Amino acid sequence: MARSVDNVFECEGALILGAGVAGLFTALKLAPFPALVLAAARPGSTGSSIWAQGGIAVALGPADSWASHAADTLAAAAGTGESSVAEFVTREAPDRIDDLLRYGAAFDRNPDGTLALAREAAHTHARIVHVSGDRAGAEVTRALAQAAKSTPSISVFEGFHALELATVDGRAVGLFARQGARSRLTLFRAQAIIFATGGIGALYAVTTNPPESRGEGLGMAARAGAAIADAEFVQFHPTAIDIGRDPAPLATEALRGEGAILVDEHGRRFMQWVHAAGELAPRDVVARAVHREIAQGHRIFLDCRSAIGSRFESRFPTVHAACIGGGIDPAVQPIPLAPAAHYHMGGIASDHFGRSTLPGLWGVGECASTGLHGANRLASNSLLEALVFGARIAEDVCSCAAPALPSCRTPAPDRFAATPPPRILREAMTRHVGLERDEAGLRRALATIASVERASGSEPSLLNMTAAAKLVVAGALLRRESIGAHFRRDFPLAGETRRRSLIMLAKADSIAREIHPHKESRRSKLQ
Repeated sequence: MARSVDNVFECEGALILGAGVAGLFTALKLAPFPALVLAAARPGSTGSSIWAQGGIAVALGPADSWASHAADTLAAAAGTGESSVAEFVTREAPDRIDDLLRYGAAFDRNPDGTLALAREAAHTHARIVHVSGDRAGAEVTRALAQAAKSTPSISVFEGFHALELATVDGRAVGLFARQGARSRLTLFRAQAIIFATGGIGALYAVTTNPPESRGEGLGMAARAGAAIADAEFVQFHPTAIDIGRDPAPLATEALRGEGAILVDEHGRRFMQWVHAAGELAPRDVVARAVHREIAQGHRIFLDCRSAIGSRFESRFPTVHAACIGGGIDPAVQPIPLAPAAHYHMGGIASDHFGRSTLPGLWGVGECASTGLHGANRLASNSLLEALVFGARIAEDVCSCAAPALPSCRTPAPDRFAATPPPRILREAMTRHVGLERDEAGLRRALATIASVERASGSEPSLLNMTAAAKLVVAGALLRRESIGAHFRRDFPLAGETRRRSLIMLAKADSIAREIHPHKESRRSKLQ
């Protein structure tokens, strides 16, 4: 499928960066069209996909319909979702679940053999297919990794860290990556490059995302000239388990779907005063309510004792294990909570077939912004979006006649080191670009990002992260309203015209320069 020529790999088919659900499913749907998957580790062992607890939303119940699912999706999106996208995603959902069943995913079933359906917040029907209550992501990833392993058209290269896109005449033609900290840089050239790189959660100090979800795919695409959509819309999960772990374990929304309640240290409920749906209100509403209770000095807990009790270990084994590891028995004790950065609705601006604005580059999964989620993602729509767009991208790549790649080699980045996000950056994002924002805090966040950039020494990995962070902050500054997951204390009301945003990195750079003109200073040591 690919051959090495003087540290250059020429890919005959598509090059996919990322081996979670989005990347693996796209590779499988491409078959027999060749696909080379670059993975940071063994597929199924790392990434956000395996941590997805709730499941996948699909309208299968007798009283349910794709139209109802689409309506719930758009309602959660707070007026900024794309209705056409919501329609085809919910229409195509049953076919994508059938694909997963053929690939061997073992979803929970009812005694009569039908797929078991659970309900989650902001859904009007029970429509979540799940695995052992809270293991959907791990099971789907396992099934896809196994299927990919036995598919001749798919090659997986493990241990590679991508640093920078290669472009020629405004088209993405390759990707610079290396295997291991000391290896030489390799240029992978391909006619179709598909980013399935996940989100940005690890740029925050309090997150449910794994360390590799640090926005590098978003930053790479932006630095190469791709447009970024809805960058300011960062979803915070209201029920991260507060036991001092980084990243924070997640208490799935399905717990509240089964009747678990939110209480303070005195056992007082508060959500019924915030929203008519109580604990099943949209995520942004619940997350801000929890945040505000904590800001007032309360400790907040998820009380599952009456709703689940002794069934906890068998119904929700992942959450149970996390709680027990933190010294909590959720069957008899309330679970301590704190909101945490969870999902990025923004990302690489992508059309109905996953095409970015940079020719040759497609985006799928959390790194892409398709218009499905708008300002606030509906629970369990993330894996569904990855599946639907993975199939659509595969169709598009197989049907389009890609131009021949130019013979010239593009210059490699000067420096190749990879680094985790500096602590100072993560703390600034949590403090100033979190659940509630204002202009003063966003300006301080830009100042921190600028200081990290000056200390980076033009290191591509770090520049990718700071680019992603800068785009989120710039988008939050430009949107002077509160809508969905984006809440401005200085602009608490939603505007009359709700629309999606689009921004280039050059615009974000311009905003940063206007607010903090560059000053020469001694390079600080990153923490």
